Order: sequence, then structure tokens, then C-alpha cells
Amino acid sequence: MPAIEIRPLTGSTETIERLAEILVETVAAGGSVSFMHPLPLEAARAFWSESLAAALRGERIILGAFEDETLVGTVTLLLSLPQNQPHRAEIAKLMTRRSHRGRGIATKLMQAAEQLAVQHHRTLLVLDTATDGGAGSLYQRLDFTLAGEIPDYALKPHGGLSGTLLFWKRLGLSR
Repeated sequence: MPAIEIRPLTGSTETIERLAEILVETVAAGGSVSFMHPLPLEAARAFWSESLAAALRGERIILGAFEDETLVGTVTLLLSLPQNQPHRAEIAKLMTRRSHRGRGIATKLMQAAEQLAVQHHRTLLVLDTATDGGAGSLYQRLDFTLAGEIPDYALKPHGGLSGTLLFWKRLGLSR
């Protein structure tokens, strides 16, 4: 298996297209990442165009996981939070192509996001994931603490309600 390389993404047309494909694939497979199925490719492109523009402004960092030069996964580290929360960051849109799941790519993306959060002087990382089919077990393996569950938090991509699990992790501090 080729090595996986994690690196920040820029707003090239090709990058937006690959990210859009991953988003559409994730939603079609039932991934709860804020969109409903069927997700039009154009809507996915618009989302990533706006997200990458926010990255250029320093509001977030979007990481890509590459196998050779093929984008196979992504995660976003949200840095632009309210004025009274400069110490924390939030994880969003962790996605891996279905063909590449089970190979540790999500773990590598999360570890890289954590390192960047520390480099940006963040001491608390938060995230949420769907109760049904989410990545809760991954986050627990990565030493995130489950804060609780909110029932009926959002619609599943194919309909019906799902709860969400809220996780947190302290960073850069002696435990």
C-alpha cells in the first residue's frame, strides 16, 4: 500500500472537484456531514469553494490525505471562533473515501489536525458526530472524552432523525 501524506489544501479547481466528490460520496453513503441526499455536485463545489476561501483568510485549515496524488480523505480544523473562545478549535467534516476506509487515514488526519491546533495555541478541541453511524469509537480511541448525547439533533442524509455525540480533548497540557 502506498504511504498516505497529509497536507493543507488550497483552492485549486481540481482540489475543489475532488473534495466535492468525497462530500457527495459521503452523503450518499449516509454520512451525517450537514447535507441531505441527493447532494448536487454543484452544491458540494460551492461549499468547498467557500470553505477554502475561509482557509485563505486563516479562519480554518482544511487538510487532505493523499495516496500518491489522489485525494482520499479530508478534515477541517475550525479556528475562527467567538472572541471569548480563542483557546479552542473545532473539528469538522472528517471524511474518507469509502474505498480507503479501515486503513488508518482518519486517524492520521485527526493527529495532524491536533498538531495544527497545538501550533495555533489551542488547548481544547471539540467535535460532534452522529449517534447513528458516526465516528464515536474513533474519537474515543484518540482519547477524546464523551461529554454527552443530544437526541434528535439533525436529519440523517436519507431522512429520519439522529442524535449527536459531543466530544472534547485537552491539548498541549501535561495530563
